[in-house]
Amino acid sequence: MAKEKTTYTCTECGGSSPKWLGKCPHCNAWNTLIESVAESAAPAKNRFASLAKTAEVTTLADIEATDVQRTPTGHDELDRVLGGGIVEGGVILIGGDPGIGKSTLLLQALDSLQRSGQKTLYVTGEESGAQVALRSRRLGLDGSQVSVLAEIQLEKILATLEHTQPAIAVIDSIQTVYSEQLTSAPGSVAQVRECAAHLTRAAKASGTAIVLVGHVTKEGALAGPRVLEHMVDTVLYFEGDTHSSFRLIRAIKNRFGAVNEIGVFAMTERGLKGVSNPSAIFLSQHSEPVPGSCVMVTLEGTRPMLVEIQALVDTGGPSPRRLSVGLDRDRLAMLLAVLHRHAGVACMDQDVFVNAVGGVRISEPAADLAVMLAITSSLRGKALPKGFIAFGEVGLAGEVRPAPRGQERLKEAAKLGFSVAVVPKANAPKKNDKAFEGLTIHPVERIEDAMNLVRSL
Repeated sequence: MAKEKTTYTCTECGGSSPKWLGKCPHCNAWNTLIESVAESAAPAKNRFASLAKTAEVTTLADIEATDVQRTPTGHDELDRVLGGGIVEGGVILIGGDPGIGKSTLLLQALDSLQRSGQKTLYVTGEESGAQVALRSRRLGLDGSQVSVLAEIQLEKILATLEHTQPAIAVIDSIQTVYSEQLTSAPGSVAQVRECAAHLTRAAKASGTAIVLVGHVTKEGALAGPRVLEHMVDTVLYFEGDTHSSFRLIRAIKNRFGAVNEIGVFAMTERGLKGVSNPSAIFLSQHSEPVPGSCVMVTLEGTRPMLVEIQALVDTGGPSPRRLSVGLDRDRLAMLLAVLHRHAGVACMDQDVFVNAVGGVRISEPAADLAVMLAITSSLRGKALPKGFIAFGEVGLAGEVRPAPRGQERLKEAAKLGFSVAVVPKANAPKKNDKAFEGLTIHPVERIEDAMNLVRSL
């Protein structure tokens, strides 16, 4: 590799300096210079060379588009998040809390791919080869032929990729890899950005699919520069409580599939196993209905899932608390105001706690109606009917707005044996459908209509 000169680039204005300075000489911003590598003097060795061959300008109509070929990983839930499987030359970034199961799942996926005839490579920078072998035996992957390389130097990793030409390679983790072209420590912003850029270019040039494992910050975001997410094709996040046996993988970005798709896994003694019916995880385990519980149907990507919303309303002090887990706290405060103004349910002197069961995070407003019904149920100490579900967005004027793909939500509820549904009027079926047999649907237009209806059930 050609020798390249180190320079320092400003993250604010993009100006460069031959040495590090506390203040950028161009825009006078403080502490914005980060280490980078200057372009090589030889044009043929330019590290910023295009990933694709130079082509002439053409129109979209003249470009022949073909379907992307995908390689299944052997894990249906992982394939669902990826959009059907791994794409040749694709770069995947997967992040999550320590110990949540990233390395475990990837080792299982590589073993399945290797057994199906794919050439694989597992590059470990945090463990020795013996530790990886020990984990594989603990997972029941006896006799696995997955190739393992314990290395953190980028140049050696790239040489190994070029020599072995694997179909899929895992880099665990990108924060441990460093390049000799930079003097900063592994894990620094410059090292992470530079190493990811080189690995991305190698993947596009060779056709090897590369999976980068990334650390996360205390806030739950991927550590390192934000540009790292823009370089790769797919960004996946592991979610869930490390004390729980269930894990969620969510696609935040996917150039080859749908975003916000999730895969559900259960952690067992033999590693992560896909959960084919995730609604069972998040549903109530009560033998009889209890106050403060309401089931809703949420959409995660293309998958409708039933989730139990629990609310607890208790006598508060002079400054009542509003706490939500898995739901937006600011939206909870807004819903309480709407509940008071339009439905006559006052909670201004009460502590209100709301929780989405199972560690799932619900960001869509279709949870509004279920949250408000759960709060009212807890406040009055009266349980909702058995087999009851609700969904719908509630506006500041008290109107109940439709949720997207309401028919699919109702079909999922009917399939799981629910008998009563309170839904927005626009989501109610226009005709009798056998898919809704056994499910009595009550359409409502306003929140006060929903409250009056629940009282009469």
